Formats: sequence, C-alpha cells, structure tokens
Amino acid sequence: MWVSKPIYESLPYFYLLVGAISLAASMYLNHWYWPEICFSVGLVCLVAGLVVLLKRRDHRDHARRTNQKQNY
Repeated sequence: MWVSKPIYESLPYFYLLVGAISLAASMYLNHWYWPEICFSVGLVCLVAGLVVLLKRRDHRDHARRTNQKQNY
C-alpha cells in the first residue's frame, strides 16, 4: 500500500497525538472498562509512534553515512 509523502511523514505524529489523547481520556472516563481500554490504547500508540520515529531516524542516518562513504 502506497500513501503520499505528507501522510506517510505525519503518521508517527498522528500516533503520538492519539496516544496522548487516549491517555488524557483515561483519566476522565469512569464507565465500565473505558479507563483501562483508553490507557492501553494510549500506551500502545505512544510506543508505536516513538518506535516509528526512531526507526526512520536511524534508517535515514545510516543511509546518509553510507552515501558519504560511497562518495570517497
């Protein structure tokens, strides 16, 4: 599946935003199991967003270093 570059680049930030909103919602909801569900979703989204950001950063850094070595 291919998505446009602006959408692809903004996905980790979307994950982080959804995670923060879910964690905030878990503090204010009191009905049934919603606090636990929101907390779990928030934690998973935050971790997923951070993993994607760090993986992309490491891959781009590695690619940049590889290109520098090839230029010599």
